[in-house]
Amino acid sequence: MRINNVIKKPIVTEKSLRNPGEYAFMVNMQASKGAVVNEVERTYGVDVMDVHTMIVRGKKRRIAKTSRFGNSGNWKKAIVKLKEGQTIDLFAEK
Repeated sequence: MRINNVIKKPIVTEKSLRNPGEYAFMVNMQASKGAVVNEVERTYGVDVMDVHTMIVRGKKRRIAKTSRFGNSGNWKKAIVKLKEGQTIDLFAEK
């Protein structure tokens, strides 16, 4: 797997920002914990202490004002815990 396809986007919600020093990311379904650690350290320049990954089940969605339903796809979430005192600025303007 190519290393630049590991992290898709950060997840910025009230719940994901509740714990200081922990950040949530949407990652590739085939990404391992080691690949997530390497990508976060390389991209944001921080030291990762721990990673938890989980598969999030897709939700049932209604299709365009019809009586049919479909499912959004499953996706993988990684919660990354950083070394004490380090942060990632998710709101920085580029």
